[in-house]
Amino acid sequence: MTPSPGLAGGANPFAVWWHSTGFDTPDRTDLTEVAIAGGFVLLCLVAGVMAGRHLGPVIARWWKDHVAGHHEPAWGEGVAPRLCAIVRHGTAALLLELLLAVYPWGSFAALPIGIALGLAAAFTAHQILRGLGLPRWIGWSVALIAFVALLSQAVGGLDPITAVLERIGINIGRRRLSVLTVITMMLTVVVLFAIVRLANRVIAHWIARTGSLDATQKLLAQKLISIFVVIAAFFFGIDLLGIDLTTFAVFSGALGLAVGFGLQKTVGNLIAGIILLMDRSIKPGDVIVVGQEAGRVNRIGVRAVSIITRDGKEHLIPNENLMTQEVENWSFSDRNVRVRIPVGVPYECDLRVAQQLMLQAARESPRVLNSPKPNVWLTSYGDYAVEHEILAWISDPEGGVGNVRSDVLNRLWWLLKDNGIDIPVPRRDIRIIERREPPDREI
Repeated sequence: MTPSPGLAGGANPFAVWWHSTGFDTPDRTDLTEVAIAGGFVLLCLVAGVMAGRHLGPVIARWWKDHVAGHHEPAWGEGVAPRLCAIVRHGTAALLLELLLAVYPWGSFAALPIGIALGLAAAFTAHQILRGLGLPRWIGWSVALIAFVALLSQAVGGLDPITAVLERIGINIGRRRLSVLTVITMMLTVVVLFAIVRLANRVIAHWIARTGSLDATQKLLAQKLISIFVVIAAFFFGIDLLGIDLTTFAVFSGALGLAVGFGLQKTVGNLIAGIILLMDRSIKPGDVIVVGQEAGRVNRIGVRAVSIITRDGKEHLIPNENLMTQEVENWSFSDRNVRVRIPVGVPYECDLRVAQQLMLQAARESPRVLNSPKPNVWLTSYGDYAVEHEILAWISDPEGGVGNVRSDVLNRLWWLLKDNGIDIPVPRRDIRIIERREPPDREI
């Protein structure tokens, strides 16, 4: 430290305090180096802006075509809209890191480089985590940690900060839980969670683009690979954090036994869902009847199958129930479904004409198939009408059967009216018999 000539006599109080702290005072060479470093920092930031403006849209289009697909909106805001910002900040951070590594900058010149590098890396991390759907507070927390770590590394290293964070903590048995340990665990969990989400999305899009698999096989492959990715990330995180699982052998055995009893239904539903996807007895898009409810299978989840009825209600039926109970699948091997429509005509009408009108009403309905052809059966002679059934076939049971029945009956109503055939209604004949009293006998 070079003493300033102004320290004697009427010295500047700030200069006196500065020298008393032990920090060096920048000389002309240091100021020149700071100016040069600032110029390079501006060049790196300008290069990042240009990369985000020209390269960002290209990467965003590639991302939508090869990674995101049609599933991007499920992540909230999504990665694609943020790729221009990610490319801008990431390019600046990479160039600033190279700038810091290629030349041994002094402490004063390294300060602006470290600040710019920390901010660029923090914004990059925040944009990526928010694009992957993580909460806002997690994104900003990781961004703050990245800024502090990179700035400290640029101006003097992380050892002083890590030493302070390690001293703050408590001892639990033979292990020490410090602030540094908590931060490291949090960062590891966040990073692994983000990698798992990204890997699952990339794999799901890759499987969805595979033409050799049908929809059920694609769904099964996605679920199995997702489970494998989560398990691999868990063990990788355990190894990365240096957690020794042998120390928890007894505790984990008791916990596993308790969890096994408590989650046996959950595990059973998981296995049942995988079996349903493997044997393809129930698959997304099928129309099934469970109990008294009929609906379209929306998705097969880890725990339950989502079924949407024609009323718009979504029923969640446990996978295990579909394995053990009787289920009526309208589209298991053939999507054609026959609709039975009961109709009664009066005894006085011409049955041949009435039956032809029934066939005409069925053929004119837009959802009724021409092959197999609709048919009309005479089922019984009722109390007041000749009972028939119109048998019509449809190939889209997910659209409902009640609306087909309603459409055919509406058309038949007007056809019968136009041909002078009335709809029979119950009739009751009432006979009134007058009862005569016998004459009084004389006594």
